Amino acid sequence: MTPIAPLITKFLREHMPTDRGCSMHTCETYAHAFRLLFLFASQRLGIRPSQICLQQITADLVLDFLAHIEEQRGNTAATRNGRLAAIKAFFRYVEFRVPSALAQVRQISAIRGKRHDQMLVRHMTMDEIRGILDAPDITTRLGIRDRAMLHLCFASGLRVSELVGLPLESLSLQRTPSIHVLGKGRRERCLPL
Repeated sequence: MTPIAPLITKFLREHMPTDRGCSMHTCETYAHAFRLLFLFASQRLGIRPSQICLQQITADLVLDFLAHIEEQRGNTAATRNGRLAAIKAFFRYVEFRVPSALAQVRQISAIRGKRHDQMLVRHMTMDEIRGILDAPDITTRLGIRDRAMLHLCFASGLRVSELVGLPLESLSLQRTPSIHVLGKGRRERCLPL
C-alpha cells in the first residue's frame, strides 16, 4: 500500500505552484478539496486521514464523495465539478509516479463532470449604476477616491481584486491613456481610459 500523504504534499507544495505555475488561490482551493475528500474517506474507512493509502481512494469512493458534497453539504454541480477537477489533476500527477496505480488512475479519470445550467449574469441598469456611483460623498478626498475607483470598475469591467491590485506603474498617460491589468488566471489586458 502506498501512503498518500507524501504524494499529496509534493503535489500541492511543488508540482502545482512550481511545475504547473498555479496561483496560491488555486493551490488553496485544491487543498480544500482534498481536506474534504480525506475527511470523508477517513470516516468511511474508519481510519485517520494520515493513514489513508493511495489504493483506498477508488473511483467508487470518489463518486460517493461527490454525491456526499452535493447532498449533505449542499454544494452545486459546479462546485462538485471543481472538486472532481482537483482529484483528477492529482491522479494525473500520480500516474507518472506510481505505475502500479494506472488502472485506478484510469477509472478515476473516466468520472465525468456533472452537467448543469449556467445562470445568465444579470446586468445592472443605468439607474442602479448611477446610484452606486453617487453613493460616495464627493466633498471628501476619500469620497472622490471611492467614486473614481467605482467609475473605473464600471467603465473598464474590472474585478475588485484587479482594481485593488493595480500598481501606479500600470497607468500610462502617453498618447492614449490606458491601464495595464493583470487579471484572474494571469490574463493581461490593456484598457484605454
